[in-house]
Amino acid sequence: MQLVNQITLTGMILTAAPIGEYDRRVVILTRERGKISAFARGARRPNSALMGVTSPFSFGEFTVYEGRTSYTLVSASVSNYFQELRTDVEGAYYGFYFMDLAGYYAREANDETEMLKLLYQTLRALTNIHIPNELIRCIYEMKTITVNGEGPQVMECIMCGDRKREKVFSIRKGGVICTQCAWQISDGIHLLPSTLYTLQYIVCSPVEKLYTFVVKEDVLGELKNLTKAYLDEYLGKRFKSLEILETIVR
Repeated sequence: MQLVNQITLTGMILTAAPIGEYDRRVVILTRERGKISAFARGARRPNSALMGVTSPFSFGEFTVYEGRTSYTLVSASVSNYFQELRTDVEGAYYGFYFMDLAGYYAREANDETEMLKLLYQTLRALTNIHIPNELIRCIYEMKTITVNGEGPQVMECIMCGDRKREKVFSIRKGGVICTQCAWQISDGIHLLPSTLYTLQYIVCSPVEKLYTFVVKEDVLGELKNLTKAYLDEYLGKRFKSLEILETIVR
């Protein structure tokens, strides 16, 4: 039987699961084909060239055969294993949660360039001791939901388009409401000016500039509460990795 199309994809392994006695099934977030599943035959044999390159966090180039109904992983050239996260329990579970969130949104045959770039830069940020993990989580969650088209309107009033008046944030309306329109809502949240500015920066900045700042404790507190409430409203899913993470960092 001839397998069609050997292609090389740039991506990151999100999950890996044992199949049969020696194989693995991996889910890869790729730039060119979106989220794909591939079988890595013999990857659990001690002498397999695929053994070390089929674990989560592995980022690089993956050569696969594209069959009619599935992909088969042939070889991989990994450029970053994120070794620091593999030896840090807290960092690893932040990473697992971030990969779960990326996997939840990503689709096969979709252009996932931004999502892959965001995930890669976020895992790099986790290895930077100068940026608090809680801030990284807020940035990643809000940017992920924005990249996937469900982010909040943070620059102008959702109701009248005003950009100048003071604003409150409405979770249900999905963004900021000016003081003149605020009488129409019941869930307006007053944010510190620095919190609103941080939110605007996260939503509007390119991925490459996201992890270049830190904030004060009061701003981080508001950001955490707002992001959690927003995700509860628009994501509607809980991840096992997040439950474990929250147990670890509690």
